Amino acid sequence: MSIFHDALLNIGAKIRQLLPAQPCVLCGHMSHDGLWCAACDRTLPTLATSHCPACALPTPGGELCGRCLKRPPLFTHTTAAYAYAYPLDKLVQAMKYRERLALTHAFAGRLAQRIDRLPDYVIAMPLHPAKLRERGFNQSLLIAAAIARELNLELLPHACRRVRDTPPQSALPWKERKKNVRDAFCCDMDLGGKHVALVDDVLTTGSSLNALASAVRKRGAADVSAWVVARTLPHK
Repeated sequence: MSIFHDALLNIGAKIRQLLPAQPCVLCGHMSHDGLWCAACDRTLPTLATSHCPACALPTPGGELCGRCLKRPPLFTHTTAAYAYAYPLDKLVQAMKYRERLALTHAFAGRLAQRIDRLPDYVIAMPLHPAKLRERGFNQSLLIAAAIARELNLELLPHACRRVRDTPPQSALPWKERKKNVRDAFCCDMDLGGKHVALVDDVLTTGSSLNALASAVRKRGAADVSAWVVARTLPHK
């Protein structure tokens, strides 16, 4: 490593120390590194580099997993920043249920660092109007908007709609989730020949993303990627 690189690292560290400190959202100690401190950042469960390119489940050599070989999802590539495990799961829950919306920007920044295939359009997982009125915000749209700004991509906030107010996926057994979101979405825009990235907070069974991918495929999307903050992994 050159002395110039060392000097840049030192300058970067000094600049961070000059920034206003704030309590780390995880441990409470003062942080100059953003919403969570550098020590807590090292505890966050980053996703393994060897994983299925389609659904992001870990695989020994980064090949397609058995599930995707048997039933390929309608999205062909998944990018995830983290595994959905402690303490990352607590941050996601704070974002969704305690309105810690600043976390959407932090998550978007980490996710943007992992994206290597830029699409034509970015579409967020839509909420049903009733759910949006109840919650007051769509965290997936906030994340998608931040990524689109950072990567200079076109966000389509109104291209897709959720037309059925379904029970939350997290409240259902895995086997019932596919049926729950069947025909739950529609797309109102011609996407003929385009590569579309779908943004959501957490990928568990993939049923919601697959249903949304079905809607954009029906309107001509030629390639569909999934971008998620976190991927739920099977229990060992």
